[in-house]
Amino acid sequence: MPDDMGTFRVDIEIENPAKPGEKRTLRSVLVDTGAELSWIPAAVLESLGIERYAKWRFRQADGTILERWAGPAFVHVAGRRATDDVIFGEPGDLVLLGAHSLEGLNFRVEPLTKQLVDAGPAPAAAAA
Repeated sequence: MPDDMGTFRVDIEIENPAKPGEKRTLRSVLVDTGAELSWIPAAVLESLGIERYAKWRFRQADGTILERWAGPAFVHVAGRRATDDVIFGEPGDLVLLGAHSLEGLNFRVEPLTKQLVDAGPAPAAAAA
């Protein structure tokens, strides 16, 4: 669903890879290719029992640094699934689908239609 700023949103599902089966749906998640990782509300990740295992530091546009925990999750979008580290978002944080998840799902952003499309064959090293 496009918005006035040229960005767009998609529905996603999150699942705990350690306890597959139960998922949480997040509607209208902002697709942000400028964000390295996906940001999911901590309450959603905690409700699925996803473990916090690494702390990340992020520099905001104004130069300030903030810290957030990350944990492993299955990210489901448009019939595809990828395993990715996701950020435990705190109140006030945006809910984002970041570039790392998009790459894992093998999607790219089509700028004219503001849609996720298949990125095509992934690069690979060929045997000599």
